[in-house]
Amino acid sequence: MKILVAIDGSKNSLRALKYAIKLCAKLSEPSELLLVNAHDDVALRGASQFVGKEAVRGYLADLASGELADAVAAAEKSKLPFKTRALRGQVAQSIAKAAADEGSDLIVLGSKGRTALKDLLIGSVAQRVASLAEVPVTLVK
Repeated sequence: MKILVAIDGSKNSLRALKYAIKLCAKLSEPSELLLVNAHDDVALRGASQFVGKEAVRGYLADLASGELADAVAAAEKSKLPFKTRALRGQVAQSIAKAAADEGSDLIVLGSKGRTALKDLLIGSVAQRVASLAEVPVTLVK
């Protein structure tokens, strides 16, 4: 089973990863993790004309590397096969597309636990991923 876990460097995303690792341990089939870090780079496209595209790419690469660091350590400790990907573009769409491109069977996301009213008014990445994804999505609090 291939499980995509969205990692944003938060405690919630690390809890999602720990959930995915425990799930893999219970499965009888071989499992693989895909740790993705997604950033919406739309606002930074304008900055690239002032600081250069390479500076923006470097910034985003450093940001992804930092946010993935604890997740990579946890995945290495689990001994499960895994790979990482840094995604650019609209976050929810990038996650759903990566799951489809990689043939993931499940997406696991940390939930920030916002109130129902805020989610109704502005939505959430988790809700958008769930509506866009072609595979099951598990939210971990």
